[in-house]
Amino acid sequence: MVLSWLEAKDPSCFLKLTLGQAKVSSTMFPLQGAQMLQTLEKSLRKSLPESIKDMTDDLDQYTNTYQVYSKDPQNCQEFLGSPEVINWKQHLQIQSCQSSLNKAVQNLAATKSLKIERSENILFIAAETIKKLIPSLLDTKTLSPGDGKPKAINQEKFKISSLGIPHAALVNKFWHFGGNERSQKFIERCIQNFPSSCLLGPEGNPVSWTLMDYTGETRMGGTLPEYRTQGLVSYAVYMQAQEMAKRGFPVYSHTVRTNTAMQKMSYTLQHIPMSCAWNQWLCSPM
Repeated sequence: MVLSWLEAKDPSCFLKLTLGQAKVSSTMFPLQGAQMLQTLEKSLRKSLPESIKDMTDDLDQYTNTYQVYSKDPQNCQEFLGSPEVINWKQHLQIQSCQSSLNKAVQNLAATKSLKIERSENILFIAAETIKKLIPSLLDTKTLSPGDGKPKAINQEKFKISSLGIPHAALVNKFWHFGGNERSQKFIERCIQNFPSSCLLGPEGNPVSWTLMDYTGETRMGGTLPEYRTQGLVSYAVYMQAQEMAKRGFPVYSHTVRTNTAMQKMSYTLQHIPMSCAWNQWLCSPM
């Protein structure tokens, strides 16, 4: 995963970059001024070989991921088109909270003969994360009633735990974007390097789960069909959020607009939908 940016001098920016397959750390800090952003840029540029060392499989859209933020999204086509910024010969994905990047990405698709699949999803951020980082966005009137905790589960029947590498195949089977060899390897790396949460059923195997990917996002929540409608994934997501907050990570996620069940769960846990969308462009050379 590579973080790309243009004129990133906005003091309100809050950035975190996890490089390569390094074990996750809890180091995260707000960037308070242009000078601090410039210092971060210099540091990241020195580490770029680390951040791209795993992007060697041209067909791996899971690893070949770019997070893009631009202060001038309407005029960033030249920057994004540079092979020094993005390797357009690969199958890759671009992620951004800026829908206005779409014009530049679509223009590049036309000029570089790329197939583009775009999705515009709902971005949720936990109320506690907003309160800590951007309190001006927190409107208590929009919060769900209650304390933001999931309903209780039978703790004699279900035990909270974390995922292990052998569980990657199970997650891969139920992940909407998974089901193939590359996605399973991606999940294995996430489990190996980042926090995850699951509920073990009576037989000691995961029945509900969620994990963190290399962008810090909570993803891939799922439950075995025979255990659904019991609120188990809500409990797993809640426990995951507690663990991430303890390590100093912001708690956020995205969901497709048609997934009303996950939206309801997010509302119950006091995760707030943002006005900006979470955009993904899957790019494939034709």
